[in-house]
Amino acid sequence: MKLFKSIGKALAVATIALAALPGLASAETEMDEILQRGELRVGVQTQGAPVSFINKNGERTGLAIEIVQMMADDLGVKLVLQDYDWKGLIPALLAGKFDLIAADMTPTPQRTAQLLFSRPFFYQDTVAFTGKENPATTWQDLNKEGVNVGGVQGGTYVTAIKEFLPNATVKEFASGPATAQALAAGRIDAALTDLGNAQTYVGEFTNLKIVDGIITREPLAFATRAENSHLKFWMDNYFELISANGKLDRLVKYWWNSRDWEADHK
Repeated sequence: MKLFKSIGKALAVATIALAALPGLASAETEMDEILQRGELRVGVQTQGAPVSFINKNGERTGLAIEIVQMMADDLGVKLVLQDYDWKGLIPALLAGKFDLIAADMTPTPQRTAQLLFSRPFFYQDTVAFTGKENPATTWQDLNKEGVNVGGVQGGTYVTAIKEFLPNATVKEFASGPATAQALAAGRIDAALTDLGNAQTYVGEFTNLKIVDGIITREPLAFATRAENSHLKFWMDNYFELISANGKLDRLVKYWWNSRDWEADHK
């Protein structure tokens, strides 16, 4: 009996000591803050369809936008979007400007060293596209000296150019649309992007074509700060839920694997 009393006293003392530690008893997670403020703050990039763009009605929409809108609705909070260039997304997240990044971002080793990523919400295929007059028929044909290949600054496409097209010259641009415009204008010889965006650019610029071959297949995920483990696990669970009920598949099919969205938004 004395032993149990001693253990009980020790546990009581330990509980009081832990409660006295600064911030421990009242620690709040990022999810608590989101619910209390009534806002889900999300960093996005206006990089063009089909991930995040302004449609014909002047409204922001796209695959990532629809997903975070569903997240906010299911949480019962307001969605607040903040727009940044691609290279500015991670610095702004680390500075606490918003809660998470919603973009077609690959969880590379470098990025996961400083951020927490959700489980992938789908996988993208990286392809090359060029001008119709270019004799290249496969992405391997672009691996030549004197060939200028464009990619988004700070993105995995630039990394892929360096790794898979080492003889070509890398040209970096602020966004996917800027890269496509440079290619259509003849300022570069080719560019790398994902298949969904490549199909969009080829539809917009009639002098462009996609060459054969998949260069890489990459997971895409949302990101938050390293300390926001509760938000990371919440996103994981959310993607599991909308995968199980078919909502995510329907969104990916509409926005990524077809051109159906063009009739509604362009």
